[in-house]
Amino acid sequence: MTETTEPMGRRERKKAATRQALADAALKLFLEHGFDAVSIRDVAEAADVSTTTLFKHFPSKEALLFDMDEDVEEALVAAVRDRAPGTPLLEALREHMLRTRLLKPEYDEQLAAFQRLVTSTPALVEYHRRMWMRHERALAEAVAADTGAPADDPACAALAHLALESRALATAASDRVAAVNAAFDLLERGWAAVSGAQGRVA
Repeated sequence: MTETTEPMGRRERKKAATRQALADAALKLFLEHGFDAVSIRDVAEAADVSTTTLFKHFPSKEALLFDMDEDVEEALVAAVRDRAPGTPLLEALREHMLRTRLLKPEYDEQLAAFQRLVTSTPALVEYHRRMWMRHERALAEAVAADTGAPADDPACAALAHLALESRALATAASDRVAAVNAAFDLLERGWAAVSGAQGRVA
């Protein structure tokens, strides 16, 4: 079968496999040698693809390390947009945060190594900051759309910011699940007061 008639499903699987191979190779090399010591060519060669192919999947060297960026953002938005009927907004967000790998002990070593790499590399710190701001903005817009508020509503922006910060709190806590739950307990009380005063659906 020629490339032009290859089923889309197969093509997409091949693309996903190549993307995963690149991300895995990049993480391994970055952890072993440091982000700055590894070139785009090094990553491409480790994944057995050309640099041209690499750039078809990742726009920058930093993006290789945050390969789940779009998926993370979409999942955040979906937690609000696609939640079951009758489920309160913050309950859905709480459940979403509690499902993250951050809270699973089996990923402790991997996450610690990843965080050390990011925090020790200024370029990655800045990339992560910009990425997280995009996630925060997307979540705020989803909350605003869900409640009928303006897209730039400050209460929705604050809710998005604080909900995402529950992950940062959990990182430093001895009981990560308790930390996330404590943050959302407080958020639910405050959001109930704000949404009630403004006549929104919570």
